Amino acid sequence: RKLSDEVIVSETLKLCGVGESAVADKIKDMLETQTNPTIAPYAKIGEVHLRITAKAASGEEAKALIAPVLSELSRRFGEAIYTSQADEMLEAVLVKLLKKQKLTITTAESCTGGMLCARLVNVPGASDVLNLSAVTYANEAKQRILNVSKDVLEKYGAVSEQTARAMAEGAAAFAGADVALSVTGIAGPDGGTKEKPVGLVYIGCFACGETEVIECRFKGSRRKVREQTVIKAMDFARKRLLHRA
Repeated sequence: RKLSDEVIVSETLKLCGVGESAVADKIKDMLETQTNPTIAPYAKIGEVHLRITAKAASGEEAKALIAPVLSELSRRFGEAIYTSQADEMLEAVLVKLLKKQKLTITTAESCTGGMLCARLVNVPGASDVLNLSAVTYANEAKQRILNVSKDVLEKYGAVSEQTARAMAEGAAAFAGADVALSVTGIAGPDGGTKEKPVGLVYIGCFACGETEVIECRFKGSRRKVREQTVIKAMDFARKRLLHRA
C-alpha cells in the first residue's frame, strides 16, 4: 500500500458439479480478453474456485469493476455456484439451507466410512439439523440398521443404485430425518471388476418423501475417491433443497 497508489480487491466464487476443463471452456472468451479485473481459476477436489481481482484507486472503484464480472459468471454457472464467500465451505452452505427450510438430515455411509457426517459436524450448530449417522460398511449392518433387504443385496450387490436407494430411505426412517444421504461404492485400490470398476459410487438422496440416486465414476487414489464422493453427496443434497425452495 505504501508503494502503490492502487488498491487490489478480490472476490471468490466457488463451484461444484463442473470440472476444471469445463469451467475453462465456458469462460474462455473472458480469460482471453481480460485486463482488469482478472479471473483466476483454481481446481480443488470436486470443486473449482474462481478468484476475480481488480485494481483501482479505491476499494469502491475496484468493487465496481468486479460487479459486472461476478454478474456474468453467475449467469453462466447458475446453481453450480454454491457461495461467493471465500471462507465459506460447502458443508456450511448445506447446513444453512437445512436450517432455513427447517429440515433435519442423516447420513448412511459405506465407502466413505463417516467422512460425510464428519464434514457436516465441522459446521458450528450442525446439531440443529443432524442427530445421528450410520456407517454401514458390512452388508449385515445395511440389513440390520437400514432395513436394506437381503434380496436387494444378493440381486444387485452392495454397490448398486437399488442399494443406495434403500440405504437412503432406511436411514431416513431410522433417524426420523427429513433428508438422508447414502453412499456406497468401490474406493479401491482393490475390489473392482469390469462391471463395477474402482471409482464407481452410487449416492442416494431422500428428501421429504422422494428419493433420487446418481451414479458417479471417480478417478484417483482411495482417498481422492472418498473425498470426491463426500463433495458430490453434499452438493447433490444442496441442489435438491434448492429445487424444493
